[in-house]
Amino acid sequence: MLKLFRRSLLAVALGTSLLGSAAQAAEPQAGGTLNLVLNYEPPALIALTTVATPALSVSAKVTEGLLSYDFDLNPKPQLATSWEVSPDGTRYTFHLRPGVKWHDGQDFTSADVAYSIELLKRVHPRASSTFANVTKVETPDALTAVLVLSKPAPYLIKAFAAAESPIVPKHIYEGTDPLTNPHNNAPIGTGPYLFDKWVRGSYILYKRNPNYWDKNRPYLDQLVVKFIPDAAARSVAFETGDADLGYRTPVALNDVARLKKLPQLGFDTKGNSYSYNVSSLQFNLDDAHFKDLRVRQAVAHAINRQVILQVAYFGLGQVTASPIAPGIKEYNDPSPSPYDFDIKKANELLDQAGFPKGSDGTRFSVTLDYNPIAEDLRKTAEYTRSALAKIGIKVTLRAQDLSSFVRRIYTDRDFSFTINGHSNLYDPTVGVQRIYWSKNFRKGVPFSNASDYHNPEVDRLLETAQTENDPQKRVEEFKAFQQIVEHDLPDINLISPQFITIYNRKVHDHSVTADGIEGNLSQVWIGKQ
Repeated sequence: MLKLFRRSLLAVALGTSLLGSAAQAAEPQAGGTLNLVLNYEPPALIALTTVATPALSVSAKVTEGLLSYDFDLNPKPQLATSWEVSPDGTRYTFHLRPGVKWHDGQDFTSADVAYSIELLKRVHPRASSTFANVTKVETPDALTAVLVLSKPAPYLIKAFAAAESPIVPKHIYEGTDPLTNPHNNAPIGTGPYLFDKWVRGSYILYKRNPNYWDKNRPYLDQLVVKFIPDAAARSVAFETGDADLGYRTPVALNDVARLKKLPQLGFDTKGNSYSYNVSSLQFNLDDAHFKDLRVRQAVAHAINRQVILQVAYFGLGQVTASPIAPGIKEYNDPSPSPYDFDIKKANELLDQAGFPKGSDGTRFSVTLDYNPIAEDLRKTAEYTRSALAKIGIKVTLRAQDLSSFVRRIYTDRDFSFTINGHSNLYDPTVGVQRIYWSKNFRKGVPFSNASDYHNPEVDRLLETAQTENDPQKRVEEFKAFQQIVEHDLPDINLISPQFITIYNRKVHDHSVTADGIEGNLSQVWIGKQ
């Protein structure tokens, strides 16, 4: 049975004041410009139709969510000031913040919430499963929204963060194609920053919203989001002061130790508990080679996760065979892979599958795509090329920008296998199910079931866990799911990285919520080093 949730403005004020560390307890100062650096340019400025990390990085600065969350994923008010969940888990009542305005001056109301939930269900890569049980959103008055569910959704109270479930203006999106609405790239929201301009290939400029509902915030005058694809250039930017803040380990991992010696820079691991990640090698199960389980098993036997952890992640992470990250302790199955590192076994399996070695030692050639968003994924791809060469598989790496990668994998499906990373988010139903649920094989939807994996028992377990109110039964369902997919190998899960936030020490209160830098940054201020 879900507990009754109610939070008051006073409670959140007190709670927020306790989130910062002792070093961050100084009085905030107003003014200044913050330079946030990203590895890549976002495909859109609202995380409405995409869950690409660069879009998540900027979305919440303009569009907000109903709730925010502390490090332990306890909900806190944002656009909703209080809420109740019915004892049977089928009605979520949100009482909305009065006096909130959209950036164009229109009133924010429950109609915007109802419209946004329905829109997210249609166009968001994860929301079809997140809100699958939501049948309608009632709006008894302008400041009350009631989500009505056909079945309980035990994860749902954690789903309302700004970057995960953005609330968008109905009057801007209604009657348009949400995939091509120009406001995806010139957003109008309720948040602390106003979109000013997007200089393609260079930066996004946001300015302080003087009419923000939290009257003392934001403290910053401006937020500049810079795109610096080259890892060495990002390191230089932190050294010279051109970059003030970056997250998800924004520099090459082999450069972290050197940068830690610089007195002006600080390093933090907080603000990642809303979004643990797992990197994996994903197969296209329609590929002529990888549709054979024995070939996938051979690849699994040729991969040494401990080597990947050291050469690609410099020890900053944990090896995992499970798609559920070790950080989600209640559901993660820590069992080792059923396919241990065994080159002899890998070669035997490839022989059995009908791929003998040729005169040059090659069994077959294949192209490996990798997500370009992180250096560790590229290094993992390079390791994979080397590892598979030892069993006679010749691998060619294909580099491309993020938009091309997403289109190739999820729309064109023009790939054999890929090195990718997926956020688990706060619950496996939301972050993991989308990768393995057969009903989420949807061309054109990024970070969905790219493998075209179908297993009726996996579908049953995932769908049962979606509505299971008994915590122990839900644990058992997810454990059974993990064991099946670890055997079937639609992918090979590799590493759950430990993300580091790097900041100039003049920047305060940058990571005070579970979503950290992906939050709205209204609380960030700039002082003296």
